[in-house]
Amino acid sequence: MEIKTQSNRLFFIDAMRAWAILMMLQGHFIDGLLEPSFRDSSNAAYNIWLYFRGITAPVFFTVSGFIFTYLLVRVPQIGFENPRVKKGIRRGLQLLLIGYLLRLNLFGLFKGEIYGAFFLVDVLHCIGLSILAIIGVYLFASKRKKFVFPLILVSITLLLFLFEPIYKQFNYGFLPVGIANYLNKVNGSVFTIIPWLGYATIGGALALLFKRFKDFKYLYPTAIIMALIIGSSLLFFSSPLFAWLYETSGLGLFNMIQSNNYLFIRLGDVFLVFAVFILVRSLLTNKTILKIGASTLTIYVVHFIILYGSFTGLGLYRFFHHELQPLIVIPGALLFMLACTGISLKYMKHEVEIKQQLTTAIQFGKEQLLWVYQNSLPLIKGLVHRLRILLQRLFGLIRN
Repeated sequence: MEIKTQSNRLFFIDAMRAWAILMMLQGHFIDGLLEPSFRDSSNAAYNIWLYFRGITAPVFFTVSGFIFTYLLVRVPQIGFENPRVKKGIRRGLQLLLIGYLLRLNLFGLFKGEIYGAFFLVDVLHCIGLSILAIIGVYLFASKRKKFVFPLILVSITLLLFLFEPIYKQFNYGFLPVGIANYLNKVNGSVFTIIPWLGYATIGGALALLFKRFKDFKYLYPTAIIMALIIGSSLLFFSSPLFAWLYETSGLGLFNMIQSNNYLFIRLGDVFLVFAVFILVRSLLTNKTILKIGASTLTIYVVHFIILYGSFTGLGLYRFFHHELQPLIVIPGALLFMLACTGISLKYMKHEVEIKQQLTTAIQFGKEQLLWVYQNSLPLIKGLVHRLRILLQRLFGLIRN
């Protein structure tokens, strides 16, 4: 579907985000509950599933950076006058807060403990920080030449991807655990801001290209061809390129990159996914698909609560961790996807009413607390007065 003039919305991006969140749901479900004996690397079906599961996170980060940057530069205002800056800051901080809340265990909190899992870093933390980082780059480049913003975004991606073999070796032991978890996985963090910020920044750079050429007659055919060329090149030729660079220069960094070249290969996968979704964009106008793409945060929260047991620890992960066979886990994953999306879409449909009811309930609670306080104040004053007289008499006896 083409860009609508009145909204300038790229619907294929929403469809990509919907696909990524659905793949994440089934990926987390199967990976968390499948019995280890069925994780057979010689099984073609398992290897295909494992490969596509590895594509999900890069696509999700790239699309998140794309969407936010596209909305950021779509308005005519620049710098701090851009209303998207304040919205983006709020959004980034909101994602960080939700990320921590989902890892909070109420039972531990009642005991006066905060478990170590609370400080682990996940997708929401990294996307929140990525949004804040893109805003920082935007503000720095807003009053400079137009090429500065995309140039910095692409440079961040290249630097993070090229030097990943070096900085991943650091343990960051000199930092507090809560901060170090953003930089390495030693303590159990699922994602880290480096190198995953690189996918968000390249997504931002792609958004600037789409914004720059949005009125170009052959935008989509050109985008498909370029995405196929870049994606295929990164997928099939990036490792040989780094091997050649190592043989030519003798620089050990290139050898380390080509020996574990997952970042550039996954980036190639992302470009190929872009090409596919742009190619079939006319088929991606289903309202449900677009609603799913616009409800990814709600779906993520619901899936985290059901699967990992946020707040209570009573999730599927606790009861069926690595215990289910494929005949159970595959249909279970489909039901899990339907349940999470169904609950989320139902919530989004009644979001305004639910928030109004919550606001009313909170207001009622405040009023009741105020009433209790006002009516108990005379009693409290009387008790304090009697306690003061008692203490005065007691101290008088002690002096005597």
